Amino acid sequence: MNKQMLLEQIQVRLQQTLEAATEAALRAYNTATDDENIAENQYDTLALEASYLAHGQAQRVEECKADVIAYQALQANLPKAFDTVLLGHIVTLADEDDNKRFVFLGPSSGGLVVTFDQYSVTIVTPTSPFGDALIGREIGEEVDVHIGDKVTWYEVMAIN
Repeated sequence: MNKQMLLEQIQVRLQQTLEAATEAALRAYNTATDDENIAENQYDTLALEASYLAHGQAQRVEECKADVIAYQALQANLPKAFDTVLLGHIVTLADEDDNKRFVFLGPSSGGLVVTFDQYSVTIVTPTSPFGDALIGREIGEEVDVHIGDKVTWYEVMAIN
């Protein structure tokens, strides 16, 4: 699996998310500042609610920008060694039924799934239970992932 191409695809998805968040923030701002939304009485809270929404959307835009920057920094400093799982690695896992799963250990955007080379690659972060369990593992090691009351076992098949 070509990691550079995967990172480029992740960057495209993050940029699309940023653009959508920016558009939503602009719409929320325009709604909050529209003259037609001036409160007519003390119970008219449309403008107040719109301002809360605009604030939240603006925070989302900043988070999206931080994600883009984090992946640009990662792309410039990808790990060169593949003996243990580190930030920036694609990890091939096999579960107890020998089903393969591909994860990318990224700096942010955990949970994002990217289809690449006909495979679904899930981004996990080191702060997630899954990412925490993967850090420092070697090929052939078993990883037990605890999420809630459920424990899932995987074997590390490859590190790229």
